[in-house]
Amino acid sequence: MKSIAATLRRLSLAVLTVIVIFGSFAVFTPTASAETYTVKLGSDKGMLAFEPKKLTVKAGDTIVWKNNKVPPHNVVFDPKKNPTADAALAKSLSHKKLLMSPGQTETTVIPVDAAPGTYTFYCEPHRGAGMVGQVIVEG
Repeated sequence: MKSIAATLRRLSLAVLTVIVIFGSFAVFTPTASAETYTVKLGSDKGMLAFEPKKLTVKAGDTIVWKNNKVPPHNVVFDPKKNPTADAALAKSLSHKKLLMSPGQTETTVIPVDAAPGTYTFYCEPHRGAGMVGQVIVEG
């Protein structure tokens, strides 16, 4: 009887060890996580431009729009120039409020259901000066 109990304990210990080892793989396996990117509104050299002008992101990523130089600035996504031609999506991505002071920020989270493609945005006060950029959403 003692040998059966000892065998069962050893078998239980072996099974428990296997469960712990495989369970640790599930816990410590890296998961895909959303990234956060910063886009400067106005270049460091004082040009009316976004830095970077083009940004590649994935659905779920966050973009922080940081007022840098030559304010005021804002970020408006053009509903006519985005892949889905969806005015509601363009409005949700846009920040029409003017940022007046250096360092002010606005944040955009790319929706998880955003269609892959190139989304064009601009600064309303400086659009005529060429302050236009693109966010490329990868699928």
